[in-house]
Amino acid sequence: MIDAIFNQPTYQTARAMMDVTALRFEAISSNLANVETPNYKRLDVSPAFESALKDAISSGEPNRLIGMRPSLEIDSRATANARDGNSVTLEDELMAMNQTTLEHQLETQAISSSLLKLRMAITGRAA
Repeated sequence: MIDAIFNQPTYQTARAMMDVTALRFEAISSNLANVETPNYKRLDVSPAFESALKDAISSGEPNRLIGMRPSLEIDSRATANARDGNSVTLEDELMAMNQTTLEHQLETQAISSSLLKLRMAITGRAA
């Protein structure tokens, strides 16, 4: 019974997305900490991973999500705007942080919903 809840596509998708947002928060914090470091290159979640994740989610097969692990890499799309070679822009990082926070809240709600169903099945009551 528990496996049925944790293998639902909604739960697996939210869990995988939580991994991505946690790693993206790491990248953003590193980027913000190094906003004035000469020649620092902006980090982000690997675009190849994001593409593979989108494909796995659209397939509707939760088993494809199980082994996926996000990774960080230098953001090749970010260009150095300053003479010091740093490719981090404070405003872009703050916008990314806000967007990632909203995504995290949505994912948390999806996982909480699955866990509330489990609690109801075990105890017979919602709260």
